[in-house]
Amino acid sequence: MILKQLSIFNYKSISEKQFEFDSKINCFVGKNGVGKTNVLDAIYHLAYGKSYFNPLAIQNIKHGTDFFLLEGDFEKNERLEQISCSLKKGLKKTLKRNAKVYEKLSEHIGLIPLVIISPADTDLITEGSETRRKFMDSILSQLDNTYLNSLILYQKTVAQRNALLKYFALNHVFDADTLQIYNEQLYEMGTELYQKRVRFITEFIPYFSKYHQIITQSEEQVYIRYESDLEKQSLLELLDQNIAKDRALQYTSVGIHKDDLHFEIEAYPIKKFGSQGQQKSFLIALKLAQFEFLKRESGQKPILLFDDIFDKLDEFRVSKIVEMVNDNAFGQLFISDTHPERTEKIVKSTHQSYKIFHL
Repeated sequence: MILKQLSIFNYKSISEKQFEFDSKINCFVGKNGVGKTNVLDAIYHLAYGKSYFNPLAIQNIKHGTDFFLLEGDFEKNERLEQISCSLKKGLKKTLKRNAKVYEKLSEHIGLIPLVIISPADTDLITEGSETRRKFMDSILSQLDNTYLNSLILYQKTVAQRNALLKYFALNHVFDADTLQIYNEQLYEMGTELYQKRVRFITEFIPYFSKYHQIITQSEEQVYIRYESDLEKQSLLELLDQNIAKDRALQYTSVGIHKDDLHFEIEAYPIKKFGSQGQQKSFLIALKLAQFEFLKRESGQKPILLFDDIFDKLDEFRVSKIVEMVNDNAFGQLFISDTHPERTEKIVKSTHQSYKIFHL
């Protein structure tokens, strides 16, 4: 998978930029605030149909303008894929593939395999369970459209069940039969999604462990533990048992929308017991495992975006990443950095072709 050209109009801080890229390494260098991360986010946006850093689409329009437009030419399996994404204030976002508008944004997910490694990834450790569920769901959705569609439908059904619970509370009524219909729908979809998540984590952990060992060269024991309400009981039983609680709370308190991933180091939560360096290594191993998993399952080397990570990593970790580039483990890379000299020194050491863009 290669991004050949990119055009950006009125996206975040960028008025207008065009790029033609090298097939291996591309670097954006310049001071903080010049838009390096915004270029990477534009690439991400074309792959996922949304921003990595700001999911509120309207806020990605440059101040003082009323639309943004992103266009990219990707080469996949020796075929050109022209992707464009645009949004005008007051209108719905438009995503196109080869000039044809997608009816649903979800139809696009998986076409452009891509992984981003960014300082913002610390949210995976510091934030709540929703952030970690999204990480897991994002990987599965890129590879399995059935999973994505089932997940969307499951979330809609939870929202409908929650609305019904609020209606019961507001009107002092209760209809067990209608609630049971939602319970059975959630049971069917939730069980299938849970089983796919269990299989995914089982297959994902060895990749994660491998990359963590490569990056750290240590014997630290790190682990990802998947926690779900469905581990011990069926979702239908759980929903039936928690009807009184759900009526009091006015929302659905059990189900796969409450699942979490626990990140551990030496059997302790890394959020509480991991140093900054240990947390960084954990996150990079997590993202490189995502890259490897997508590569194996899709048969494509995903595009890899490194946002400002050389400012955040010590020389040892950088050298390990460079070794992986030399081993041809990665495909096309995009790197942002504040130090042009450091960037050029690093990319030269890979002995790969590269381009440096000064912003």
